[in-house]
Amino acid sequence: MTTPATLDDWLAHCERMHPISMDLSLERTVEVARRLDIRFTMPLVVVAGTNGKGSTCAMLESISRQAGYRVGLYQKPELVHFTERCRVDGRPVDADALLPHFEAVEQARGDITLTKFEFTTLAIARLLSLAPLDLVILEVGLGGRYDAVNAFDADCAVITSIDIDHTEYLGPDRESIGLEKAQVMRTGRPAIIGDPVPPASVVDHAREIGADLWLAGHDFHHGGDRQQWHWSGRDRRYNGLAFPALRGANQLLNASAALAVFESLRERLPISAQAVRTGLALVDLPGRFQVVPGQPALVLDVAHNPQSVAALALNLDAMGFYPRTRAVFGAMRDKDIAGALARIRPLIDVWHLCALPTARAATPEELAAVVGPGSEVMLHASPAEGLQAAIAASDPADRIVVFGSFFTVGGVLRDGLPRLAAPHAG
Repeated sequence: MTTPATLDDWLAHCERMHPISMDLSLERTVEVARRLDIRFTMPLVVVAGTNGKGSTCAMLESISRQAGYRVGLYQKPELVHFTERCRVDGRPVDADALLPHFEAVEQARGDITLTKFEFTTLAIARLLSLAPLDLVILEVGLGGRYDAVNAFDADCAVITSIDIDHTEYLGPDRESIGLEKAQVMRTGRPAIIGDPVPPASVVDHAREIGADLWLAGHDFHHGGDRQQWHWSGRDRRYNGLAFPALRGANQLLNASAALAVFESLRERLPISAQAVRTGLALVDLPGRFQVVPGQPALVLDVAHNPQSVAALALNLDAMGFYPRTRAVFGAMRDKDIAGALARIRPLIDVWHLCALPTARAATPEELAAVVGPGSEVMLHASPAEGLQAAIAASDPADRIVVFGSFFTVGGVLRDGLPRLAAPHAG
């Protein structure tokens, strides 16, 4: 094989290598990681869950950096560019910096075939393990038990809110899904459970393996009013906190879990109250209830399952009155699309349903069948086309929400943040 010369070449090579895109096993990844001798000498935090993983990782990164630590973050999937998946010191790595690590994985794997996700996870993990960092944060992709991230032993595991998703791989209910995610815990090490009502399977597994279990509402608490909030853990307390820069009521659950992580790691990674305040104030994560300045109002959100779309609907409802709300929506065919749309449908006046650049995506016609008769529906070849049509038809006082798959939000961000100026403005 001719050695790939660019990151795109390597990604294409990874696509061709394994006969299936998702192979639920961990043995191959563990063996190649052993050959590569990947070791994390700095604290390693692994974040699993259905919703809130990205936000929790972003808060951990932001607070740590405000405390003066150098932080490495592996997050997924990207909205536009693959390099978004690997951040060092708050910035995506250069594509060229990844190339030696892709080459190392290729040499180490021998005759072992890896999925694209396994291969790229190993390459990014190797880069982060060798970088001069004080903290590494790895976000789980799917589940936990067989996810490539689980090849590495977390010093602290986090499980955010758990909902029904990926049932074909993880099981049909919260108990079975929770048990899959609980496998990222390790004996004797902190396991932070951010879900306020976790499945019993999560708690039972933590106790069976002897993890240091931190439960929301028991080992750490949060509360507050419309102006500020407070947090208390086993030994620490923060009062008079401003709300995180990430919008949405559910972000307090994520922030609360993040603060529990820092208390659990306080001996290796001490954090000041000022770092907490500044980190939460400056945290940024595109595509999570992201409100784009301009007219009409534009909201971007990667919500794509019933729980996350219900949270989006709640947040939209709290924004106030808009004469009309248009939705630009695209989703994967294997998602519970009907369940996801149930809570948000009453808020949407016009649907702009779009095709996505992947075979897994539902067609606009399939989405229209779920939206059902009686709704105003327009079909589009891409999210960008859907957004432009929505802008052209909107008045300045209207609102547009782009939501669903990462491909949907990424599709409108591909050429940068949209600039909105409704044609009827002025």
